[in-house]
Amino acid sequence: MNFDIAIIGGGPGGYNAAEKAAKLGMQVVLFEKEDLGGTCLNRGCMPTKALIHSTELYESLAHASFHGVNVGEYSYDFAAMHARKAQVVEELRKGVEKLMKAGKITVVYGHAQIAGSGVVTCEGETYEVKDIIIATGSKVAYPPIPGIHDEGVYNSRDILEGDGLMFKSLIIIGGGVVGIECASIYCALGCEVTVLEAADHILPVMDKEIATRLTMMMKKRGIKVEAKAMVQKIEGTPGNMTVTYLDKKGNEVVISAEGVLAAAGRCANVDGLFAEGVEIEMFKNAIVGDEVGRTSLPNVYVIGDAKAKNIQLAHVAEAQGANAVAVIAGKEPPIDMSVVPSCVYTNPEIASVGMNEEQAKAAGITPKAVKFLTGANGKCLIENTESGYVKLVTDAADGRILGAHLVCPRATDMIGELSLAVQKGITAEGLHAVIHPHPTFTEMISGAAALVEH
Repeated sequence: MNFDIAIIGGGPGGYNAAEKAAKLGMQVVLFEKEDLGGTCLNRGCMPTKALIHSTELYESLAHASFHGVNVGEYSYDFAAMHARKAQVVEELRKGVEKLMKAGKITVVYGHAQIAGSGVVTCEGETYEVKDIIIATGSKVAYPPIPGIHDEGVYNSRDILEGDGLMFKSLIIIGGGVVGIECASIYCALGCEVTVLEAADHILPVMDKEIATRLTMMMKKRGIKVEAKAMVQKIEGTPGNMTVTYLDKKGNEVVISAEGVLAAAGRCANVDGLFAEGVEIEMFKNAIVGDEVGRTSLPNVYVIGDAKAKNIQLAHVAEAQGANAVAVIAGKEPPIDMSVVPSCVYTNPEIASVGMNEEQAKAAGITPKAVKFLTGANGKCLIENTESGYVKLVTDAADGRILGAHLVCPRATDMIGELSLAVQKGITAEGLHAVIHPHPTFTEMISGAAALVEH
């Protein structure tokens, strides 16, 4: 069978690249070994956000009387929460299937393997193509901890698929996005949660001030957070697990819980991708690609989590897919990859884009940072939100916005405006000149911009 382009992996990067290639008139074959939508739609981003929404609704009932609403007795239905999650996932997956059908894209289910430049095999069939895009995504990474593969240790897939898993107590190894969002879900349902993070603070890739603020909020909610925690071993049986770790002072600590969640990150999913004799440049088990994804194999590109030294975000994979398809079609890459927003769906939400003060200084720029607090925003007061802020990092010389770091309601929605400001080199004065509607959370952006003086 002959096609113009083969895309291996049906996640956000893969299926969006397939759609764009089809719109350019290419004959496209898309390979997916499990479900269209990939990890993000089926076992990651979307299930997590659905459960977060349900648990936040439940948690908000405890404060309803503050707003003059009496709810009486209330409870949660864990199975119903997961049923709602499954409904969301199914609807989104069907949407992707319809998208592929509308684009007349050939979808092949099975484990695809690259037999060489222009040749892909799958389930005994051979497909000859002009170009290949690798979009195989990532899998759970397990640190070398004795006992981490034992029963009673779970990963994000275990707790997000099907009916989920409920615990009275849970130890989470890893304080990144996955670990923190799962901690929020289980804490809201009354689970006793402990987060162990090996780095100096949780959310290591985020602004340190954000991590400090979130740690305080989590501890206030009853979540135990231990940074600089070096896990030594995991022991026990399901329902009675123990974790031994060294704390920041080097003291040995032993804690127990019903379950352990391994959430120490993800790594490229490229197992069995290349046939024997096919070699490609790799770095730490991920595929090396240039700025548009070209690999060392002719006419083979890589995007998303499978790419070495890449930012592991669905919207990054999607943008890289669009750029790779454009290059294959002989066009200029349409997406600017220099500005990438990041989001964490805790309560309150966290979002970040561009530089923080330390990064600006490292780049030889004198930064000026200002913060607008949620307590000064009318919408935040109306909704009685947690304390937080919108922080802007600007170039002290000309007021140009270099970065933005938010801990506040709707942060994940507001970061889009600030991403545009960073990308276009807009100054704080220019941002403040835009009218923001009242009363809204977005007024915090204008308020922060107004604090920058030159």
